[in-house]
Amino acid sequence: MKRLFAGVALAALMSVSAGAEEARLSAVSAFAEGTTVSKNFERFIDNANELGKGKLQIDYKGGGGKVMNPFQLGDAVRTGVVHIGNLPGAFYTKLMPEADVFKLSAFTISEERENGAWAFTNDLHKKRMNAYHLARQKDCVPFHLYLNKKIDKADLKDLKIRTTPIYRAFFSAMGASLIRTKPGDVYTALERGTVDGYGWPTQGVLDLGWHEVTKYRVDPAFYRASVEVILNDDAWNKLDGEQQKILQQAASFMEALCAEDQEINSAEMKKQAEKGIETITFGGAEGEAYIKQAYETGWAEFIKANPETGPKLKELLSK
Repeated sequence: MKRLFAGVALAALMSVSAGAEEARLSAVSAFAEGTTVSKNFERFIDNANELGKGKLQIDYKGGGGKVMNPFQLGDAVRTGVVHIGNLPGAFYTKLMPEADVFKLSAFTISEERENGAWAFTNDLHKKRMNAYHLARQKDCVPFHLYLNKKIDKADLKDLKIRTTPIYRAFFSAMGASLIRTKPGDVYTALERGTVDGYGWPTQGVLDLGWHEVTKYRVDPAFYRASVEVILNDDAWNKLDGEQQKILQQAASFMEALCAEDQEINSAEMKKQAEKGIETITFGGAEGEAYIKQAYETGWAEFIKANPETGPKLKELLSK
């Protein structure tokens, strides 16, 4: 099996060894095609293919678990079985524990490119998982807690919450019992009462149909969605300068969609209300304490897990 896996990886990488010839790269999303978290990635691919005619083309294989387990996508990029992956850092923390930090950043990736944070984390991508950190999308979209049981304070005791490493420390600090599932299993888990709630960005609940089995959204929002676009570093290095520039231009196009996402956030919350999702709002001092707990628990867990790089990342990513 190891030989087969290595052979598939080698075959994949050979498609980008053409130099001046047209390079072909494969791409996979961790989320279903056409859903909120894949749409801008698909626009990035369309943009790159338009810019790259005759020089570079991206072959989109799809997403949402149909191609592979979303939690294995990071490793597929590492080995070159897939060239480009669209996935949250939380999905590849086993390879690069520091990927859990992006949710805590006080900056967009464009700002991180200017203050040195991107250079630092890109180097970690290369060292930890043979990946080039090409872009990020959705970092203007925050997270919320969604529930099927009403709460009147920041207490999740006796509630079962679907989680990922993104908000594990935060939800645990509020007393939740944590259950991890693939995104594709969330609807059924809610429908059957296997979980009482979940964390998710402002966008995407309606696309996934989860509004049918969700009763409440908790405000205020917290963290950044931060979906990373990573590229096998060997494949990146096989591209010539012009081909790399095409990908960087397409990345800049996608990262410039921040203002558009902010408008979509407002529209999405309105649509959620129209579909019957009620809002539980923690205001004033209670809301401030809720946000403070989110970041304090997040940074504490992160630095404990990453004592060597954690303090430096907190310095780079905090205002």
